[in-house]
Amino acid sequence: MFFKDYLKQYENSKIKIFIDMDGVIADYIFGIAKDFDKKRPLRDSIKNLEQVAKMENVELYILSITRQTEGIKQKNFWLDNHAPFFKKENRIIISREANNMEKSSILKAEYLKELKRDESIIIVIDDDPQNLREIKRLNEDIILLKDTVLED
Repeated sequence: MFFKDYLKQYENSKIKIFIDMDGVIADYIFGIAKDFDKKRPLRDSIKNLEQVAKMENVELYILSITRQTEGIKQKNFWLDNHAPFFKKENRIIISREANNMEKSSILKAEYLKELKRDESIIIVIDDDPQNLREIKRLNEDIILLKDTVLED
């Protein structure tokens, strides 16, 4: 798998990988924010991440945004059913409703900016170029990858 091979360059470092859900591990239908628990899992990406999760130096996180606070429950339910290897304590699901409907890109970038830095390599995988641009603007030390890195 390409992504697992890519990570070998950091095999002597601790790696924290933050993965978006919509469009990365769950099929994204534009404009449909509700009923997340019914979205189709992107099985190849999930399978590849499950392999990465077994690497001793890697810690996986979900970093996802939901329009409404109720979506947090739906996304956790979806993860429990389709990607349970993501530890509950490593699921960061932020509600736009609880944050004055701020843009997803800003919420993600600010969360990562406030993240306590240690010696870990931080990688973000997202499918939205706007999210990636905003994250990079506030976090020059983070490695950004498009979701296609999970495809073989």
